[in-house]
Amino acid sequence: MPERTKFGIIGCSRIANRSVIPAIRKSENAELGIIGSRSTERAKETAGKFECRKFGTYQDVLNSDVDAVYISLPISMHEEWTVKAANAGKHVLCEKSSTTSYLSAQKMVLAAKQNNTRLMEGFMFRFHPQHQKIKEIISGKRIGDLFLFNGNYGFPPVSHDDIRYDAALGGGILNETGCYPVCASRMIFNEEPTSVTCDLVIDSSGIDVKGHASILFGDDKAAVISFSFESYYQANYRVWGKSGLIEVNRAYAVPPEFVTTIHLHTENSKEEFKAGPTDHFIKMVDSFCKEISGIEKSSYNFEQDLLDQAKLMESLRLSNKSKKRMYLTDL
Repeated sequence: MPERTKFGIIGCSRIANRSVIPAIRKSENAELGIIGSRSTERAKETAGKFECRKFGTYQDVLNSDVDAVYISLPISMHEEWTVKAANAGKHVLCEKSSTTSYLSAQKMVLAAKQNNTRLMEGFMFRFHPQHQKIKEIISGKRIGDLFLFNGNYGFPPVSHDDIRYDAALGGGILNETGCYPVCASRMIFNEEPTSVTCDLVIDSSGIDVKGHASILFGDDKAAVISFSFESYYQANYRVWGKSGLIEVNRAYAVPPEFVTTIHLHTENSKEEFKAGPTDHFIKMVDSFCKEISGIEKSSYNFEQDLLDQAKLMESLRLSNKSKKRMYLTDL
């Protein structure tokens, strides 16, 4: 059996504690090597929780013998520690959103390339089997030529003390949940868009709390997405084709014990397909480890996907700022 990829953790965030560290421990392709935090006490506490013997600072993680690091810091810190990790010879699984700018993403990818390391943005949802089933339905022409992707992701207000409300740290709803349907639209259409418009609602603290975007792709295809910190919970998408419609109501954050339902509507029938239960965090970790160890090639290029996502996110921010349509060729 091939050696497991040894992980170091940089940042003891909620998602690290709740989902990613448990996934690393459960994966047959990974093992937990060291946990790092800005507070040694926090690192020690988290290490104890997950039976990890080594803990320390972020730099201690990079100085250790791990093969890869999972970075779960405020978005504004991702570039700094991704570049440092690459320079230390570590592969990087970076929590989404990966960056606050397209330039930052380019620097991260360049550092990985220069050091012959790999860099993946942690969109775990794309590894859930429901999306593979949807792709099969689409490729089988069950709904004909695609026309529209409609995706929504939002939830009720959280405390304004939450890091997601801190603009200096890369907070805001576009980076927090808007990035999911943005990524999903690219995944479903299997291409990159040509232009975008975006309108964000900014609160008194300077944070985008809700918004809408229209993303145009080739062949008259479009994605319309909405995202919010101030809404009834929604995490869904619909794919509308010439002869049918696909709906999935739990598209992004799916608990491991949850069975999702895909609804297929055509002129003469209505069908349901079940997917799961599955832990898409484990599947993400497995894919990352297999790619970097050469066991199995991933279905997509990690670094190019990160760049394409960052370019689209940058276009959305610029469209909101200018109140004009942004063309991706202008970046």
